[in-house]
Amino acid sequence: MYSQPSNYGYSQGQGQGRPASYGYSQSSAPPGYGQPQRYGQGAYPSQPPPQGPPPGADPQLWQWFTAVDSDKSGSITSTELQAALVNGNWTKFDLDTVKMLMSIFDRDHSGTITFTEFAGLWKYISDWQNVFRHFDQDRSGSIDGRELSEALRSFGYHLSPTLMNLIQLKYASEPANGYGQPTITFDRFVRACVAVKALTEAFQRHDTQRTGWIQVNYEQFMSIVLSAP
Repeated sequence: MYSQPSNYGYSQGQGQGRPASYGYSQSSAPPGYGQPQRYGQGAYPSQPPPQGPPPGADPQLWQWFTAVDSDKSGSITSTELQAALVNGNWTKFDLDTVKMLMSIFDRDHSGTITFTEFAGLWKYISDWQNVFRHFDQDRSGSIDGRELSEALRSFGYHLSPTLMNLIQLKYASEPANGYGQPTITFDRFVRACVAVKALTEAFQRHDTQRTGWIQVNYEQFMSIVLSAP
């Protein structure tokens, strides 16, 4: 028997792990927090893209796409995407997080993302930027366990202190701060939230009576764990 705290909450968001709405602005994000690095300042080749933007495409978004597509192939690989994304403290995104993002938006399972897929990914990251900035109250570019717990509770996940400590340690990306706590950068914050959502929904599919208890065999258990981001 595998249990979850009696007051565990199923996600109240929609889509692939993103909150449906928390009243955050949809405006363009400032540098950092996942924004492509310093376009137009020598970070990428300046030659024109091999073709123009699709009809109706946002010109700014197309410019970003062609900058990330460093080999001008018309699609973006995980390494190209990782090279373009930075956290609020200017560290590169963790590659596992990049691969998770790619898997969400690579609709045709090609291993790369097209401009249309990139547009969806960009909005996804922008939405998470707004969430992260809301909980990064000291504007340090990373969050601690208390801020992470507040974020998860706002999404409807009421986890025990023991589980919160495990999550914090698993996704910590920086040394302990001045208070002796490991901190989590933006990329790992997104990954942690998506993982909690995925595992909760997997649990929910088995907990048909909504009792907070399920009974699974070994193969089912391994499937639940291994399918998490």
